[in-house]
Amino acid sequence: MPQLHELTAAQLGRQIRAREVSAVDVAEALLARTDALESLQAWVYIDRETVLADAEQRQRELDSLPNPGPLHGVPVGVKDIFYTAGIPTTACSQVYADFVPSEDAAVLTSLKQAGAIMMGKTVTTEFACLDPSQTLNPWNPAHTPGGSSSGSAVSVATGMCPVALGSQTVGSVLRPASYNGVVGLKPTYGRVSRHNVVPVSWSLDTMGWMARSVEDAALMLQIMAGPDANDPVCARFPAGDYLSGLEDGEAPRISLVTSFFMEESDEETQRHTRAMLQKLAAAGAEVNEVRLPDSFGTAIEDQQIIMRCEAAAFHRPMYETRSEEYRPLLRRLLRRGLDTDAITYSGALERRLQFITDMQVLAENADILITPTTPTPALADLTNTGNTSFQGPWTSCGLPTITIPSGLAESGLPMGLQIIAAPFREGRLLAAARWCERVLDVHLSPQV
Repeated sequence: MPQLHELTAAQLGRQIRAREVSAVDVAEALLARTDALESLQAWVYIDRETVLADAEQRQRELDSLPNPGPLHGVPVGVKDIFYTAGIPTTACSQVYADFVPSEDAAVLTSLKQAGAIMMGKTVTTEFACLDPSQTLNPWNPAHTPGGSSSGSAVSVATGMCPVALGSQTVGSVLRPASYNGVVGLKPTYGRVSRHNVVPVSWSLDTMGWMARSVEDAALMLQIMAGPDANDPVCARFPAGDYLSGLEDGEAPRISLVTSFFMEESDEETQRHTRAMLQKLAAAGAEVNEVRLPDSFGTAIEDQQIIMRCEAAAFHRPMYETRSEEYRPLLRRLLRRGLDTDAITYSGALERRLQFITDMQVLAENADILITPTTPTPALADLTNTGNTSFQGPWTSCGLPTITIPSGLAESGLPMGLQIIAAPFREGRLLAAARWCERVLDVHLSPQV
């Protein structure tokens, strides 16, 4: 029988609502798990008394609520760039060390309305950018856990919480999710509100999260997706139903993106990816190969230009007086952004528009696209958070993307498949990912 920390958010929610386990039991189990794994340094803030008090309140509410929410009594991790009312939101930076918001982030409000308990704030790289955090990879501490959502990925992978919020400007959800052997979802740009989240880049930032199952990823989207007048780029049309068809998905038409993604992968990742596709084909999937449009040639460089310019615009007032308080890689990025001229920034934006159009056409011609999530498993290099080039293009063109664990490398480190769909086709994406998850039947857990 699985222990409480091994259950998914959906399983915990069902058991709490059925009174098979109490919200207090769950909170105590996860807090104990967190204490036992404190050396991994996944959390920047946890108030144990408040977590337990919230759990007791949720348990009492079961007597009065006719329809408790799907996450009633379930603790969630929150990356430390999401506003939390009355609780520090430091972005793991000296610059924001004293910032205590008066409101929650919009997505956290939605989670609480669904009954969730905020377990605590997870570690991020400084301002969700480049400099590695102190969080350790539970599979091998000599290898990077990824970033910027490093604490969220590690906390979910090790059972400290079943789901955790992250964000992705380049590769900050899918890369750490893959490095740690969990599911990571980045919806379509604008599908989920970014209101009251510390920004990196206004035209790239996308909310996301980590989970240990596709069902949990879908459940989180069901709760958080939808219009928000407080976010000017949030899609105005209602969210879809991401759960009802999750288990009924048919074998999808899969297009393996061979150019760049397979070419830039190491040999083991190439072999592994093709072996996984053979399994999917044997189960009924139709598999073909596609190549990227010419506009991909400048997409990665253009994304970096756009990100550093927009990050510099946000940080400029603080940078002008407190630049020495920023860590080295972020300080260098902001300096480069401030030094970039408007013509260079405008050119990158213009080329990106063509790239977005081309990638939407590519995605619409298949049920799903597939690539390796990363070119290699997590490298033994703690000076950075890993190669972002396999996730960044999908963030730049705004397509919904999910990673699912697909096995272990010879090194014993996790590997993943990255699955992509057309804009706002998260229902198709999640159903296909769930089908792939069932066929591959890979469940990874580090021995910690």
